[in-house]
Amino acid sequence: MPTRHPSHLQDTALRYFYEVVQCGTVSAASANLHVASSAISRQISGLEAQLGTPLFERHARGMVPTAAGLIVAQLARRISLDAEQAIDAINALDSLRAGMVRIATSDAFANELVPQACAAFQRQHPGVRFEVTMVPTLQVSARVLAGDADIGLRFSMSPLQNIAVVYRQSAPVLAVLRPDHALARETTLTLADLARHPLALPPAETTIRQMIDLACSRQGLQLDAVLTTNHAKTLLNFVLHSGGVTVSSEVGARHMLEAGLLVARPLSDAGMDLRDIEVQTLAGRQLPVAAKAFLELLVEQLAP
Repeated sequence: MPTRHPSHLQDTALRYFYEVVQCGTVSAASANLHVASSAISRQISGLEAQLGTPLFERHARGMVPTAAGLIVAQLARRISLDAEQAIDAINALDSLRAGMVRIATSDAFANELVPQACAAFQRQHPGVRFEVTMVPTLQVSARVLAGDADIGLRFSMSPLQNIAVVYRQSAPVLAVLRPDHALARETTLTLADLARHPLALPPAETTIRQMIDLACSRQGLQLDAVLTTNHAKTLLNFVLHSGGVTVSSEVGARHMLEAGLLVARPLSDAGMDLRDIEVQTLAGRQLPVAAKAFLELLVEQLAP
């Protein structure tokens, strides 16, 4: 099979231009592309001449895109993504013999759901490779927007520009505790109930904590967490070993709930149901063959 690369389908001037945008200097772009600096400069000068406007502000320490340059950079990035998708489709030949799926996910999904879905897909399509990046929730969409991830998986409370939501599922906040906990006898709980027991919580920058803090503020309720961590599995294992209480979505604790190690109870406080799970892609982008097929499996796995 011949070696194919997205650069084979890209305009040389745009490709050189975008590399300089990424690197900040012609010399750094030259090193990355293995192309002479003079050749890169000629291509950029020719592009500026064709468009009739400068694309860079040239400084002693580097090159910064002008307003026009930023517009061209967005175009170049989109062309680059489309070229990657075309090459991936050619290589896969619609039979999923090859391909790369890039996933950005927040912590709650990275522990069990995403690796299980990757393993299930890879058993059927062993030629497909995965790149999974776990980042804070707000950075998931940023990676999708930048083209660094094909699929984003996160909790969300509001729509985002240029993000397509392929799948949405309600993700109310649940109290999670051991089956032998005194509160496990109740069918529903409140944040005030949790406040009377050793409590583990995610940090303030997470959507679930923001929902809880807002509800507590409305009630004049103070929660004193004995453990705060941004790692979902640490929260669940603390509850398992301490007999305390934490909060989670159903999907975030699903593996322990199904095993009978923990139980979940809905919280009746106002606002605990204002969060959704979203599977996101870049609006207007045609996903590569492997990513599109994996997306369908991921949605199936997410369903409770």
